[in-house]
Amino acid sequence: MIAGTKGYAEEAEELVKRYESIPFAKKHQAVLHLIPSAPCSVLDIGAGTGADAAWLAKLGHRVVAVEPTDALRLPGMALHPSALIAWVNDSLPHLVRTRQRGQQFDLVMMTAVWMHLDALERHQAMPMVVSLIRRGGILIMSLRHGPSSPRRRLFDVSAAETIQLAHAHGLRCILSLRRARSQLSGRPVQREEGHS
Repeated sequence: MIAGTKGYAEEAEELVKRYESIPFAKKHQAVLHLIPSAPCSVLDIGAGTGADAAWLAKLGHRVVAVEPTDALRLPGMALHPSALIAWVNDSLPHLVRTRQRGQQFDLVMMTAVWMHLDALERHQAMPMVVSLIRRGGILIMSLRHGPSSPRRRLFDVSAAETIQLAHAHGLRCILSLRRARSQLSGRPVQREEGHS
């Protein structure tokens, strides 16, 4: 088992219902304007059941949905069959299978995933994630704060630390939001021209 996914398989039945019940537009309302309107390539890291991937595919985007937990990925594949969604069994921090595809993406999404990595894993993961973002592309991250299931691994990760780490690898912050009572708060960063 991958450390960051601890507890997800055991709670998968409940999580599938929860993930499928929250509409993309509600979950990501604060960053909808950053999602390209024209079809593009999207990487959804920690895709869960693929609800976000399915919404993006319905807009015509080609999505690679990365999810290491079989108990979420397999139901997601059944719930959201689409020729525009490619599922990959892979995980942070190294994203080995995803990087082996040799693709870069216009949009990379990590929804409530980053806080499952410890400090070393976050430092290992950021350059891997950045390598998958096309120049001019956008990374949208959300950080979940507060209590979690006692079965799941969760670290207190600040937006400031995350933005600083992203900046050190060639990204710049274009929007940082904090929402008082919400599952998600978008923290998109953009890959700057001229950085590899």
